[in-house]
Amino acid sequence: MGKVKPRLIGDTDIEEKQKKEQKAKSMEKKMMKSASVGVDHDRPVSDVEPVVEKVEKKPASAKATTGKEKKVKVKATVTKGKKYQEAKKMVDSNKLYSFKEAIALLKMMKLVKFDQSVELHFVVDETGLKGEVELPFSTGKIVRVKIADDTVLSDLEKGKIEFDVLVTHPSFMPKLAKFAKVLGPKGLMPNPKAGTVSTKPEDVVKRFEKGMLRWKTEAKFPLVHQMIGKISFEEKNLVANAEKFLDAVGKAHIQSAFIKTTMSPSVKIELNK
Repeated sequence: MGKVKPRLIGDTDIEEKQKKEQKAKSMEKKMMKSASVGVDHDRPVSDVEPVVEKVEKKPASAKATTGKEKKVKVKATVTKGKKYQEAKKMVDSNKLYSFKEAIALLKMMKLVKFDQSVELHFVVDETGLKGEVELPFSTGKIVRVKIADDTVLSDLEKGKIEFDVLVTHPSFMPKLAKFAKVLGPKGLMPNPKAGTVSTKPEDVVKRFEKGMLRWKTEAKFPLVHQMIGKISFEEKNLVANAEKFLDAVGKAHIQSAFIKTTMSPSVKIELNK
């Protein structure tokens, strides 16, 4: 039998706190599992066992009566590459790292040849959290920002969306209304709360081009994911971006935090420093 966790009955405050703690642990396990998933490009193909179908043969007599053969599906199993396993050994799973320590450690992991992204992953206390932040240094990602005009409307009519952020003047909103069903689900519909509807759209464009980010939790889970730069960037710049983003989300909301590169194992962050 599994372990039975005691729960105090009658005190709703304590019971609610226990529920939140259990939910946070569950989200942390999910985060650790998803954040550590990666593909080692240096791993030989033979390390991955493909999905195969085995045919279970029946005796001739049984086959004669049923005329069928039973197929048994075998699921694929993925073995992490040697470089990933070596990198994982470098991380002390019982330690909480500062951003400086964690980023220095990630820089020591030579997993792949391309310039990996550095990612932050937070387990927060509720879904629906969102906001904006202007990082002190560029993330290295090019953000396509456009101001709504007749050319943009013409492209939308043709089904072309060639921007990551759409900014507009309030007077242009009625013309964009008919595209709300297309832009809304993609998070591209201009919105006063998001700061993308302004009487000075040119100024908003400059802010986004300088590195302003919009962040939010996953739709169904209290998880936040954000790229903060490239592993080739200076350590102090990555630390500054990480600290700024953590402050934007708010320590009060963050229950656990992890940092990793595209292909590396995750490193757990000390939040109290």
